[in-house]
This record gives sequence, C-alpha cells and structure tokens, in this order.
Amino acid sequence: MSSSSSCTFFIEGKGGIPITNSRQPRAVNSLVMAMTEQTPCISMSNHTKERVTMTKMTLENFYSNLITQHEERELRQKRLEKAMDEEGLRDEEKRMRRSAHARKETEFLRLKRTRLGLEDFESLKVIGRGAFGEVRLVQKKDTGHVYAMKILRKTDMLEKEQVGHIRAERDILVEADSLWVVKMFYSFQDKLNLYLIMEFLPGGDMMTLLMKKDTLTEEETQFYIAETVLAIDSIHQLGFIHRDIKPDNLLLDSKGHVKLSDFGLCTGLKKAHRTDFYRNLNHSLPSDFNFQNMNSKRKAETWKRNRRQLAFSTVGTPDYIAPEVFLQTGYNKLCDWWSLGVIMYEMLIGYPPFCSETPQETYKKVMNWKETLIFPPEVPISEKAKDLILRFCCEWEQRVGAPGVEEIKTNHFFEGVDWEHIRERPAAIPIEIKSIDDTSNFDEFPDSDILKPMGAVSNHPESEFKNKDWVFINYTYKRFEGLTARGALPSFIKPRK
Repeated sequence: MSSSSSCTFFIEGKGGIPITNSRQPRAVNSLVMAMTEQTPCISMSNHTKERVTMTKMTLENFYSNLITQHEERELRQKRLEKAMDEEGLRDEEKRMRRSAHARKETEFLRLKRTRLGLEDFESLKVIGRGAFGEVRLVQKKDTGHVYAMKILRKTDMLEKEQVGHIRAERDILVEADSLWVVKMFYSFQDKLNLYLIMEFLPGGDMMTLLMKKDTLTEEETQFYIAETVLAIDSIHQLGFIHRDIKPDNLLLDSKGHVKLSDFGLCTGLKKAHRTDFYRNLNHSLPSDFNFQNMNSKRKAETWKRNRRQLAFSTVGTPDYIAPEVFLQTGYNKLCDWWSLGVIMYEMLIGYPPFCSETPQETYKKVMNWKETLIFPPEVPISEKAKDLILRFCCEWEQRVGAPGVEEIKTNHFFEGVDWEHIRERPAAIPIEIKSIDDTSNFDEFPDSDILKPMGAVSNHPESEFKNKDWVFINYTYKRFEGLTARGALPSFIKPRK
C-alpha cells in the first residue's frame, strides 16, 4: 500500500442519510468532519475494527433516535389537532386537551428513561414455542395489562445467523402501526435473551382454527382471505414483503379478526428458504405420514396430526413458500400472494396442495406446481374459488395482484365483500373469550427454564458470545401508547393476584 493512499470514515443516519446533514447539531457536524479527514491508512486488528463498528453504530443510533423521537412527537401533535378539528371542539376544550396531551408527552419522556426488564412482568403461562425461543402470556405489574412476551435466545440468534432477521422484525413492528399488524409495545434485552412485548391476541392463530375444523365454508374462507389481503397490502404499502405468510402467522384478535405476525423472526428468511437446504435435508417424520394412495379425508387427518410437529421444528414446512423464493433468483411482493393461495386451498380442501411425506418431497412438488396443483374431485368447491386459487398460485408475472391490490378485490370470489368496513363487521367464526388472560385457543405447553439466569440453561459459556453482544445495540423500544396507558382494566378482566 502506497503512502499516498488514505481511509475515509462515513457515518450514516436514519435511512442512509449522513448525520452531517442540516438536521444535526453543529457539534456533531464538526465531529463527523474531523472523522472524515483524509488520513493515511494503518493496519487495524479485528478487535479494533469491531470497536470502531460498535462506536459507529452507537453514534448512528443515538442521533437517529433523536430524529425519530422528534418526528413521532410532531406526528402525535398533528393527529391531536386533526381529531379536535373533526370533533368541532371549542377553544377552551382544545386548550384543555392540549394541556393533557403535553402532560402525557412529559410522562412519556420520563418513562422512556426508566429501565424495563423481566422484573416488571409476571409470567402467567407459556402459549407458544419455536426453534429459537418461546412466547409467554405475561402481566405488567404496574398497570395489570396483559401481553404476549416473545423470548429469543441470543446464542441461537448468533449461531443461526438470525441477527439481521431479528432487527427486521423489530423495525417493522415499530413502523407498521396498523390494525392489520400485531402491535409491539416494548422491546428490551438482557445478557441471555431478547424480549418483544406484543399485544396478546386471545383468538389464537389460523393454524389452530384450521386444525379444529375439517374445512371452512366458502363464506368463511372469503372473510379470512379478504382480511388477509388487506393485512398483506398494509405491509406492502410500507415497502415490506412478509415472505412467510402461513396459517401460523395469521393471528386472531378477541373478535376473530386477522392480524399479521412473525416478520422473518423465527421462520421466514432463513436457510429453510434455500433450495439446497431441502436437497440435503436429513429430516424424518412419523412413519404414518404417508400420502400414497390416500383419499382426501385421510390426507387431511394425517396432515393435521403432523402439522404441529412441523410448526415447532427448526425445519418448518415449505408448503406455503413461493417457488421463486426457493430459486433465489429474485422475487418481489407477489410471493406473498402465492402463499395466500395455498392457505385458501387448505381452508377449502383440508390440507395444502403440496403436502407430502417429507419437506424434500413438498419442495419438489412446489417447484413442479404445474403438474402437482390439482383439486380432488371428492371435495367439490366452486369454480370461482378454483379460479382465484389458480390466480394466486401461478407464474409470478401473471399472478393476481401484479397490477395492484385492486385487481384482487374485484375478483368474483370476493363479490359482496365490504372492504371498507370488514373489520367492523362480525367475524365469520366468533371467538369466545372469558377474560383477558383466556388461553383456551392455544395449545398447552409445559413451563420451561428459559427465564432462568445466564448459564443456568445455556449450553455455551457466557464469554463465548459476550463480545458479540454489541450487534443487538438499540434493540430497546417503548411505544407511546404503552407507557402512557393508565387507568382501570375493562370490567370483565380479573387481574391475577
């Protein structure tokens, strides 16, 4: 390397914007200017490079958070003013509303500075378990509010190279403030785990609902597919692709309406989406998981019997993944509509179109979908239902939704759907909820030791990963509505003592 060569430092802010832009304090600009002066390159150890990267991320996140905090505060103020104008409030009423809002903002800033941890929540019950952690029903001790706490082991995230996917999950849940997406109220971490505090949806998930039913009627299917169309479109409008749409990730709220969850956290966007993963997969299912010479009823029964195992395994199932995702040659948001077509088929027929004895065989059927996507004659469904499924599950260039979501909404299968008010209408299948901590729509899981202190459950020495902990920087998040929500719980809720 010649003595004339040089190195340059560059620090990016939110959205890739250099933090030297005019929105930053002058002192920060001076700091960055000093860091970006031309200096001779010197050899740096890996340890030094890692410390430099950590410092860079710390600065980026600090100032990015300041900008975001300011923008969110301004947005809340604009929403308040708009709401007051729509209500036609008098000046004195507006003044009182603004004063109350200002007190909330002050409280939010104070509470954001407080440290949130496991000690702030009481664990009530394990309601879900996956390859990298579990989900618990918890109650916040100071408010009595009930949440679903998703717990993820850091060691597994690092070992399985899931760090980027966790970050994507957390960032999407922060940004996607929508009725169609499960709401995240807090996120935090300790030495062992990452924690996502989500709204608890007592209706369970679509996988559980489908396992309870033999099949859904076309009217019921129309409702759930229509709501999922709107849910998927809501994240597409934000520029996100879910890539792992399946019944497990369609949650049901207390009234039976759909919300999307799991944005690439434990299942999607991992090695299981690569073609060579299924070619080389050594994975066996129970010996009775055999679809040869089975009629539709036996296929449905066998599928349900083994579905739970597939959901909880590290392998998962490729049944809902679009063929272009496997090819890794490039894909877009249309891959989500393929997955929805597979779910629609499962709702009406009783099992997905490509289910097989092994994930490898399923993968082969997905890739050979032109020959394997068939409708069993013994389970009759309408021609308009078949047509929509085949419009979802086809070459991506011809797939419904390619021009836009309006093409899907105007499909004959959705005739009579009130798209504007569907979430306000009764759900196709009512959900019976006795209390806010009712878990009757979830499977029973034995309690686990995942919340024990570091070293008690980990198979790895603490020192093995402590130097990598900086990759989880800026994981903490507190939502305004969560921290400022106070008052009595709804009358039907009986808080646990």
